Amino acid sequence: MPLELAKPSPLWWEDVPIGPARPPLTEDARADVAIVGAGFTGLWTAYYLKRLEPDLDVVVLEREHVGFGASGRNGGWCHPEYPLGLATLAFRHGREAALRFQLAALDAVSEVGRVCEAEGVDCRYELGGRFIAARSPLQAERARADVEEQHALGLGEEDVRYLDAAEAGGLSGMSNVLGGSFMPQAAALQPALLVHGLARACERLGVRLFEATEATAVEAGAVRFRSRGATGAVRARTVLRATEGYTRDLPGERRTLIPLYSLMVATEPLPDDVARSVGFEKRQVFADYGHMVIYGQRTADGRVTLGGRGAPYHYGSAIRPDFDQDDVVHGHLARLLVELFPQLTGVRITHKWGGPLGVPRDWRPSVTYERATGLGHAGGYVGDGVALSNLAGRTLAELVLERASERTDLPWVHHRWPAWEPEPLRYVGVNAGLWLTRSADRQEARTGRPSARAKIGNRLRGKVA
Repeated sequence: MPLELAKPSPLWWEDVPIGPARPPLTEDARADVAIVGAGFTGLWTAYYLKRLEPDLDVVVLEREHVGFGASGRNGGWCHPEYPLGLATLAFRHGREAALRFQLAALDAVSEVGRVCEAEGVDCRYELGGRFIAARSPLQAERARADVEEQHALGLGEEDVRYLDAAEAGGLSGMSNVLGGSFMPQAAALQPALLVHGLARACERLGVRLFEATEATAVEAGAVRFRSRGATGAVRARTVLRATEGYTRDLPGERRTLIPLYSLMVATEPLPDDVARSVGFEKRQVFADYGHMVIYGQRTADGRVTLGGRGAPYHYGSAIRPDFDQDDVVHGHLARLLVELFPQLTGVRITHKWGGPLGVPRDWRPSVTYERATGLGHAGGYVGDGVALSNLAGRTLAELVLERASERTDLPWVHHRWPAWEPEPLRYVGVNAGLWLTRSADRQEARTGRPSARAKIGNRLRGKVA
């Protein structure tokens, strides 16, 4: 199948309702807690609020439908990665605080599985682990250094380990694999099934969830909204924002998080012999040690999905449906899939899609709640939000209810984001950074030596330690 014939919507949406399945809110309302955004962060927060305080009246407002944003489009990696790496946390907050965060994130991977089992959410969760491949001698050096750094910060061989070429080859059918790192505590899942199942679990607990209801302002004591020509307000003593890449639509938040697009492709279900040759029999999620991020998994129905960054940042933090399709990036992903797995030559690409991630200026996620105003938010995961949103939602619920725990003083709590630069500076800087990152991989492949372009590109995009 030519790539242009692939279905231009997320594979994951084949299994869930598309479009609003719940009525909008059309009149003023009151609640104890109002949450804006029915993705992972908003729904995990609502879930834990009701688990901790069953009598609490919680309302969730969603402009589109449950899981419309990154929560229903992502790569299905439930893994414990901090976007800038564990060493960044240790540098800024000390080794002990960084290790506590990492252990909490590792537990969040298990917590997602525990909640799915308890609530009957079949999101094809499989705890197979995470493999990051080294496909050149330079990447092998990077993999060894990565594992050694994590061990120095307190993780053990049981948490993350280096694989030599033979071990990596036994795990994966990737081409040109010289080694890599492996972390057992990571799961593959179907993200749209998770977010929709979580929404139903929230509703069973008594959460009131309204779709097709756009928040027009978030302020102390109220969320103002519009829907079907009606306008109104939800008045609540606690108001929480969980809007990620769409935060830029709210008054005063234009430079808080920028939307960066990540795109994906999915193959048809593979014949058994081809699937065996791909490897990853326990559905280990996979990537490589290149500078431009890629991510993949084998799905429960026998496909291979592959995603990656590299789509341009759009001027003024623009978000449009047509940005979900990019012939250049989708074409690169289709070619890369065959480069990684030559045995997939001739296999049809059936779906291609994309969507925006929420990226703070310093690439550091945050969980914040101000008791004086009753305002809070969580997010900024830069694409690592499947497990971290669980940890964030659980933490935000505890902060709201003043339940001190091992999570409520983690180093991302009350982290304040610097604002992104005004246009056209951020347009030039972010896209120059993306170009330099892509070119760093090409230069390293050509020379076999580390490229300074990656470091410069990261700095331009704000990705610095």
